[in-house]
Amino acid sequence: MKNLTPILAIAILITTGCTSQKKLAYLSNLPETGGEETFTMEIPDYRIQPRDILYVTVKAMTPDGTIKDFLTSSGIYGGSYSAQGESGGYLYGYDVNSEGNIVLPAVGAIKVGGLTLEETKKLLQTSADMVFKNSTVEIKLLSFKFTVIGEVRAPGTYINYNNYLTVLEAIGRAGGVGDYGNRNNVLVVRPVDKGTKTFRLNLQDKNILSSEAYFLLPNDVVIIEPLSQKIFNMNLPTISFIFSTVTSTISMTLLLINYLK
Repeated sequence: MKNLTPILAIAILITTGCTSQKKLAYLSNLPETGGEETFTMEIPDYRIQPRDILYVTVKAMTPDGTIKDFLTSSGIYGGSYSAQGESGGYLYGYDVNSEGNIVLPAVGAIKVGGLTLEETKKLLQTSADMVFKNSTVEIKLLSFKFTVIGEVRAPGTYINYNNYLTVLEAIGRAGGVGDYGNRNNVLVVRPVDKGTKTFRLNLQDKNILSSEAYFLLPNDVVIIEPLSQKIFNMNLPTISFIFSTVTSTISMTLLLINYLK
């Protein structure tokens, strides 16, 4: 019986530290192969905030019949510029100041803070029509940053060059959830007007597809928390040392008692 005690203790430790296959899956409660299910998704409209960077062009036809971008005509490389990468956006984009305004050449200051991109495009189009004839306005958000930290393989801050981004895509950009990442309790931190809003997402639950936080917004932070197994594995050497020390002490005590008898 005494010989079985260490074996049972070791078996309990191994069982506690094991991770089941189900904990490693995404959307594990979806229908089996061949089944179909529809989820209602509501894509949130991002509203422009101070310190955002916008890409804006105003194109119109000149008297000689050529199409010209009047906002970049004074730029480099013969009236065009490269806005590739974060540095390009910072240098050639239009900053939204603390009052929510952007300043466009020949147009002036326009308040865009609190508007969606579509609302901003309509507003800029109205302002451009007062200055240019038959103009076309294009606008994009250059400062769509998001951060993924915690138990992922490549934590960091990334830039999204698409109009939309899902939390699964964001985690994929960060290399996916690591071996010790908790997939059923992911935290999304979202800056909002005058505060911060948080969401808890279960990547194993199909209902995430209808969550308000499924589509990320600029400046969102996704935090993958560790499983309890990671804490256990980190403390396993200490636990093993204590266990072996206690076992050795008990064995020596029993030997001394038997010897003295």
